Amino acid sequence: MLEGPGGPSGPTGPGRRAARGGKGKGDPAAIKRAKRRKRINWIVAAFAVVVMMAGAGVVGLTWFYDDVPAYDTSELQATTIVYADGKTELAKLGEVNRTLVPAEKISPVVKNAVMAAEDKNFLDHEGIDLKGIARAAWNNFSGGDTQGASTITQQYARHAADLSGINYNRKIREAVLARKLEQDLTKDEILGYYLNAIYYGRGANGVEAAAQMYFRKSVLVQPGQKGALTKEEAAVLAAVIKQPEPDPSTGHKGYDPQVNPTAAKDRWNYTLGNMVEKGWMTAEERAKSVYPDKTLQKYDPKKCNIGCGIDKPTGNVVNYVRDELNAMGIPPEEWKRGGYRITTTINPQAQKSAEEATRWASKTSPMNKLPKHYKAALVAIDPSNGRVLAYYGGENGTGYDYAGLNDGGNSGGHAPGSTFKIYTLAAALRENIPMDSRWDALKDDDNGRKISNAGRDAGDIRCGKGCTLEQSTISSYNVPFYWIADGIGPDKVVAAARDAGVRTMFDTNKGKPHNLMQTDPKKLAPAEFDNEVAFGQYPITVLDHANGVATLANRGVYNKAHFIMSVEKRDANGKFVKIAGKGEKLDPQVKFEANQIDDINAVLQKIPDNISKDLKEGRPATGKTGTWELNQERSDNGDAWMVGATPQVAAAVWVGTEGKRRAIQEAGGKKMSGSGTPASIWEMFMDLVHSRLNLKIERFEDRKNTGDPDSPYPNGQSPPPPSQAPPQGNECGLLPDILCPGRNRGGDGNRNGDGNQGPNTTPTSAPPQQNPLPGEGGGG
Repeated sequence: MLEGPGGPSGPTGPGRRAARGGKGKGDPAAIKRAKRRKRINWIVAAFAVVVMMAGAGVVGLTWFYDDVPAYDTSELQATTIVYADGKTELAKLGEVNRTLVPAEKISPVVKNAVMAAEDKNFLDHEGIDLKGIARAAWNNFSGGDTQGASTITQQYARHAADLSGINYNRKIREAVLARKLEQDLTKDEILGYYLNAIYYGRGANGVEAAAQMYFRKSVLVQPGQKGALTKEEAAVLAAVIKQPEPDPSTGHKGYDPQVNPTAAKDRWNYTLGNMVEKGWMTAEERAKSVYPDKTLQKYDPKKCNIGCGIDKPTGNVVNYVRDELNAMGIPPEEWKRGGYRITTTINPQAQKSAEEATRWASKTSPMNKLPKHYKAALVAIDPSNGRVLAYYGGENGTGYDYAGLNDGGNSGGHAPGSTFKIYTLAAALRENIPMDSRWDALKDDDNGRKISNAGRDAGDIRCGKGCTLEQSTISSYNVPFYWIADGIGPDKVVAAARDAGVRTMFDTNKGKPHNLMQTDPKKLAPAEFDNEVAFGQYPITVLDHANGVATLANRGVYNKAHFIMSVEKRDANGKFVKIAGKGEKLDPQVKFEANQIDDINAVLQKIPDNISKDLKEGRPATGKTGTWELNQERSDNGDAWMVGATPQVAAAVWVGTEGKRRAIQEAGGKKMSGSGTPASIWEMFMDLVHSRLNLKIERFEDRKNTGDPDSPYPNGQSPPPPSQAPPQGNECGLLPDILCPGRNRGGDGNRNGDGNQGPNTTPTSAPPQQNPLPGEGGGG
């Protein structure tokens, strides 16, 4: 922080002694205090002489060997964000926001305001504040507060020579350099260098950037011209210089009017008072002065001002990096000063694969065939450690993030439909329900409460009243999953999703987000999340879903999804050194019994092949499709998903529309299902990423057939003895409906088991509820 007579040791600074009251000139106590101050002044003067003599060597060497360079913008640093390879730049944080302007062109109103705030006698002295030197020296010697009290010339001398710290040697060196500056440059040149160099907060370096940031005006516009800074506005800029941002070491919040309005206005009044004293403002103008709240611009610290890499698809990664830095105790005011290197978990080849497969602008993406208002999101995670390998939530980091939370966590997410059944399976197997247990897929009425079965009627469900949990999963029948939640309790399903990695879920009554990590599932279900949670009515984010899929791919071991691997800072030698205690902290947690998850993965591995989305070279992969309908009145889908994993990469894909939810269709006009565009995106990405990362083929563990064959929860019937008669009608077996056009009647049009209809949770006697949150159209 630059200092001045108005700085920490200036007239209103923290180093200034508070004024004491008195009873008048004849007061004995006042006379005693005056004598004491006189003695202290002599001591200070004597001490200053000693200090100056002790520093004679420093003075001499400084005078003969130091050159004060003109300000060089290349000396400033930025905080760099790199990909996981440690060298490829992903973005830059804290890129210097500066526009150099000629000193002679800067509005005199601005110059006067800055002099009034920082050094009102700047035009009168020779560049040195001897009283300030003595005061700082005495304070350092006596153990008082560290102080500065430098003139504008001293401040620029310190900056130009890169002097740091506050001690008497620096003050002497700074003073000598200031005298040299005064000999070599005019007052206007010094002031111009200073105004272009100093930091004003809000990411603005230099007075022109500051004027634009605070008032959307230019210092080049002269007084009297349209758009010129007023004296009141110039005083705001000048007042900020003393301390632009909060100082964690002192607790002082600084003088940005948005952060600390009371102190900012006090400092503003001090500046205007000095302007009147020096004749730069009349008493009449001062009396009419009003703080310029109306023209002062609001500042969003999350938005980069220049060169922060937020204007491209990886911009959302930058947002997560910022959040994680803040959680590590590295706030924006720290990393914006520069000197950091942040290594992310994002793999450049994985990110490239994600963007090629998901972006509408990619000619090879399945999205390229669809209207531009269609949106897709993809998140890929390494199951073994939780590192986010690729993230695509939109074209930049300033718009809506379709893969994560928005508006401070108050919006975001999409109804996952049948893809959420993977967590219902995990909850069921926790309760020792086996995969070969039998369920009544036709029992679609719960005391008048209609349960949607994804458009299937009795003729579509060959297994009828005796469908195994495996059959129900592959064909994606909703009814058996409803009765699982009804039997074990919907809170068990919520708990399983939470343990897998789903951190936030939105209810469909108020559209309110619920933090599953902080709230007991029993308090949320069934109050907010009823039995329909079993087949994906309630919105979640793509990031959380990918984390959950990764946990299952890792045999039930949870690793929190994260974006930062390491945090380094440049040392005095210019080398990057890791900061102890910062960066990645892996904490694998066993959440599910591995053998039970092996049973789930064994079933889920059958789905990619059944929908013709098996990976190249016979690479084993789990998968699950899902959709959610647009609303109660229409059977069109509004959300479509595909999730799945290999042991090395877990990925979740969502497809929907921009803004208000609209019906989604394939390029040919057919209703979109999870086995359509979402599965094509998922397949393309998985093939690309495994090839580009040269990942060897790994296989999942074999099925263990866990569970209690006498579990009390299943409600189905055992199948009758096999008949010797030739088969009749549909012989598609467990193949998804999309491959069996003969049984295609109604539903989602694709009959692949991921089309979910109607507000199935609404009693037939009650009016249907309207869902306020986009992405929550009715029905399971």
